Amino acid sequence: IGAAGTASLRIGISAIILLAVYRPNLLKITPNQWKIVIPYGLSLGAMNLIFYLAIERIPIGLAVTLEFIGPLVVAVIGSKRLIDYLWVLLATAGIVLIAPWSNNGIDLLGVLFALLAGAFWAAYIVLGTKVSKIMKGGDAVATGMLFASILIVPFGILENGLTNLTPTFLYLGIALALLSSAIPFTLEMKALAQLPARTFSILMSLEPAAASIFAFIFLQEYLTFNEILAVVFVVIASVGSTITSKRTTI
Repeated sequence: IGAAGTASLRIGISAIILLAVYRPNLLKITPNQWKIVIPYGLSLGAMNLIFYLAIERIPIGLAVTLEFIGPLVVAVIGSKRLIDYLWVLLATAGIVLIAPWSNNGIDLLGVLFALLAGAFWAAYIVLGTKVSKIMKGGDAVATGMLFASILIVPFGILENGLTNLTPTFLYLGIALALLSSAIPFTLEMKALAQLPARTFSILMSLEPAAASIFAFIFLQEYLTFNEILAVVFVVIASVGSTITSKRTTI
């Protein structure tokens, strides 16, 4: 059903689920809250649509790796101590190792889409941190997803991908919405309320590693030595950033 159709299905169904569960009172949202939650939702929607446009053109592993540059930039900007840079460097090393840089003929437009998705991912983290401080997590995610849908669904309609929707695709779309948007974004909002944006960004470095692990489990894509080493690096970076963050708080 195409990139825009897939993004529309994922974001649109997620919005319906979250609005039904949390039922945010839009009339009670203050102007200051609107100023944050609207761009939060728009960045969330743009991040998803552009990522799907990227993986239409380049391998998923490369797309996830390039996209993660966004959170890494947030982590670097927020770093104030030498130990923080160590975790960032380890995560970066893992990304470099896991990326299929040797793949020839990579679509440059796909690379640009992945980098742009990373920029919106960085914006999503920064704005999500801010909105988590001024709104309830469920209300913020549901309202943000509403504006993400307003942005994305028209692209799905214009692409005509939704005209190919079958019951099977609809069931898959509901599963996709629950497992990759409704539940994760709600949990991320709770995490953003508890963690600094820098720590959250480094913890998100698990995504390229998780993608490789699940590709092995479900798609029988075997990891090379470098990829296994990359998993180790990102896990160490994630655990290390969490431990040092707790020590700092104490």
